[in-house]
Amino acid sequence: MSGRVLVPMDDSEMAERALEFALETYPDAAVTVLHVVGVPSMLMGDAVGLALEDDVEAAAEDHAEPVLERAEAVAADRDREIDTAVGLGHPTRVIVREADDYDVIVMGGHGAHSSDVTRRFLVGNVAKEVFRRSPVPVTSVR
Repeated sequence: MSGRVLVPMDDSEMAERALEFALETYPDAAVTVLHVVGVPSMLMGDAVGLALEDDVEAAAEDHAEPVLERAEAVAADRDREIDTAVGLGHPTRVIVREADDYDVIVMGGHGAHSSDVTRRFLVGNVAKEVFRRSPVPVTSVR
């Protein structure tokens, strides 16, 4: 199958496995890795620092750089090229909004901030909401 595959990626091992799965399963597809940086607020851990930045979008790009560099390295190890994108906002909303431009979403079942219990037994909140709201098929990778 050729087409367009969206791989939302945070800094978790599960997200990296999702990218590996997408690259192997869709060898002819255009793959885009999307890293979503949360909207700055005083209650959001990593995003709190963004609230103090003059250029929030540039700060979000800087914040996403390590994740996207790792994604590019994973693709390069498989002799593949990927596109990368940075979203700013609530992860579920950004992923679902972007989904219209893709044929399938491949994502980890849990993000980097899930507990060990959640990772073993449940689907993470973002993944669950993407499953419910996505206009395209979603594959969850563990």
